[in-house]
Amino acid sequence: MKTFNYPTNWKALTQRPSIETKNLEAVVNQVLSAVKEQGDLAVKAYTKQFDQADLDDFKVSEAEIQAAIVSVPEDLKKAIQQAKKNIEAFHSSQKEKNQVVETMEGVSCWRKSVAIDKVGLYIPAGTAPLFSTVLMLGIPAKLAGCQEIVLCSPPTKEGTINPVILYTASLVGCTKIFKIGGVQAIGAMAYGTETVPKVYKIFGPGNQYVTCAKQIINQQGLAIDMPAGPSELLVWADETANPAFVAADLLSQAEHGVDSQVVLVSDNTSVLEEVQAAIKEQVEGLPRKDIAKVALGNSLAILLKTANEIIQFINEYAPEHLILNLKNAEEIADRITNAGSVFLGNFTPESLGDYASGTNHTLPTNGFARNYSGVSLDSFVKKITFQKATAQGLKNIGWAVELMAAAEELEAHKNAVTIRLNSLENLKN
Repeated sequence: MKTFNYPTNWKALTQRPSIETKNLEAVVNQVLSAVKEQGDLAVKAYTKQFDQADLDDFKVSEAEIQAAIVSVPEDLKKAIQQAKKNIEAFHSSQKEKNQVVETMEGVSCWRKSVAIDKVGLYIPAGTAPLFSTVLMLGIPAKLAGCQEIVLCSPPTKEGTINPVILYTASLVGCTKIFKIGGVQAIGAMAYGTETVPKVYKIFGPGNQYVTCAKQIINQQGLAIDMPAGPSELLVWADETANPAFVAADLLSQAEHGVDSQVVLVSDNTSVLEEVQAAIKEQVEGLPRKDIAKVALGNSLAILLKTANEIIQFINEYAPEHLILNLKNAEEIADRITNAGSVFLGNFTPESLGDYASGTNHTLPTNGFARNYSGVSLDSFVKKITFQKATAQGLKNIGWAVELMAAAEELEAHKNAVTIRLNSLENLKN
């Protein structure tokens, strides 16, 4: 980790590691255009090119799902089922009741949440098969009432999908599962093919190509969950923190990918030194240590002077994950305005949120926590507003609408009210 003592220029420190993106958009556009124009033919060709899987049919069969279910160890099934229960409990609590508001006598307004009919879930399976993301996306989609839940995940060279992904997809109620990865998966769900249905919104993390594809189809008019990039974690630790715990938390994010970033912030020099020593000790025992070490090369240890300064830095950095490993963590948490998800205290590792505490792990990265929320039940619904006026209500509000419409020189708008008011007046007479 690069150490910075009392830095005054934070601009460079809040920048994420840059990735070589030369020709990235051109490549992604080429794949998307081919999928849009050629459908399944292009998907099969790119699956063979990028995943080395030669598939005649990329739809996962019921027999494949049942075989996967049998192959998953029972203890892992129980762990996944426990996580499902917790995630369902938290996301169920986000359901809103319709509330009718009488804005004035005779005029009522209300709002209703309606599920997005068809959603697409992208589940990466490159260096790690992220079956936990199936839970995080599939559960709220099902709770919201989405009718079609389409899942795409890259196949192995043998043309299979990780059995735990298939088990979890079946558990949460995905309606169709496809062995498609990368940009071609995003294109298939965005445009629809002979086999893959077109969806109305696409969710899920991915590499720089998948992220770019999502942003392009979003510009073309299809909704996505959020702009998302490499995983990141910021830990603020004080003298009460256990250095080994903090090191483990930082490494848990560093092992995600070489483009991940972790940040350690404190106002105590000893904390920074002890945590970095613990990182050096722990990283050598990790199976993914080579990935973690590259990520650590892009990561930061920052010494600042005061708590107020640290809070200001955190809100400027806007981390995806934030751990407050502090004696007064809850008090400090009230002053955090920009973060995807916050973890409080010595015994709340970020891993809890990644898997099973109940909150969602699909979160805004790259500073987007300043203006985006993480995935929730709301992500899978749209809000429709309703209004109803009685005859008396129209009389009470009509004059205001007539005057405003006339002031905007929209005579037909005014007349839609006037003709009704005149009708009521004629009835009265």
